[in-house]
Amino acid sequence: MTMAQVHVSTHRPQVTFHDNPHNRHVVSALRRLHEDFTPTPWLFNAHAQLIFHGLRKNLSRQKQRAITLYDHHDALTMSDGGRTELLWCGHDLSPTLPTIVVLHTITGSPASMAELVRDLHVATGWRIVLCLRRGHADLPLVTPRLNILGCTDDLRDQLRVIRTRFPESPLYGVGSSAGSGLLARYLGEEGGAALFRAAFAYCPGYDTDVGFERTQPFYSRMMAKKLVRQFITPNLARIEHLPTTASLQAADDLADFHRNLYELAGYDSYEAYDRASNPMHVFHAIRTPVMLLNSEDDPVCRIGNLAPWLDGMRQMPNIILVTTAKGSHCAHYEGWSARSWSAQLMGEYFLAMQDLM
Repeated sequence: MTMAQVHVSTHRPQVTFHDNPHNRHVVSALRRLHEDFTPTPWLFNAHAQLIFHGLRKNLSRQKQRAITLYDHHDALTMSDGGRTELLWCGHDLSPTLPTIVVLHTITGSPASMAELVRDLHVATGWRIVLCLRRGHADLPLVTPRLNILGCTDDLRDQLRVIRTRFPESPLYGVGSSAGSGLLARYLGEEGGAALFRAAFAYCPGYDTDVGFERTQPFYSRMMAKKLVRQFITPNLARIEHLPTTASLQAADDLADFHRNLYELAGYDSYEAYDRASNPMHVFHAIRTPVMLLNSEDDPVCRIGNLAPWLDGMRQMPNIILVTTAKGSHCAHYEGWSARSWSAQLMGEYFLAMQDLM
């Protein structure tokens, strides 16, 4: 086994991959991996990038744009009666054009993911579909079951609908933050049977058993409050019979919320929940080509989460890891107008992978 590493300057992305002809070709084809990434000057640190990202996706203008961005909706009912949804951008494009499946963040919504969906559509010209999870946005939690990391069974049902609708469309996958955990878990469980030709994991947190504990305290507390406000308080009538509901209501940080979610996720213990949802238990079984992007200054999914898995990833011929010195969490804005560098990299990667097929 040989390993290649590309790192020319402190501003240039560091790229680590198993040294084989396929990976060398892909990396050489991606212009952004060979140029400096310089964050937007007026977003002067990780916190400014993250705050701007949060403000931008919650602007009323962004929410209004989301209404017109998605040109087709599918309301889906899961086997236990739970509800999910597919939101499409470019639904009526040629049925043979590729489709990018987007798996959203921990509290993601059509509005909060609209920037990424739009940027991917513009960068590739392809069809984009957002897989909305149970209890998110305006979806009611009609059954007492919720997993903030996402459920691979629900994803499989969503992918069946996508594949049935467009059987000739090559599928590519993007997971953003918590969505990257769902993406990796699905890819690992499916192995060589996964439906994606290639995938992109954006700001993954890796081992969820310890990753949530490393989130910077301010963001950890803020996210825990948001999770309680979004998923617990509105659904108390449906979930108050669960012994852990009180602990979820009282959770004061992200790790505490995660460790008490197991009953609501459908498991008898935290250990069973971790075995069934932690992406790193099955990461080694991934056979789909995957590019991962992390930032060293990410205050939510800390770069230290990567260290225990780095040697193993270097031995996987289908993995390309990209890290940047700056970029914060799911931000990576560049230029005075704050354009998404990461979305452009995703587009370049998928176009290169499609050319290889």
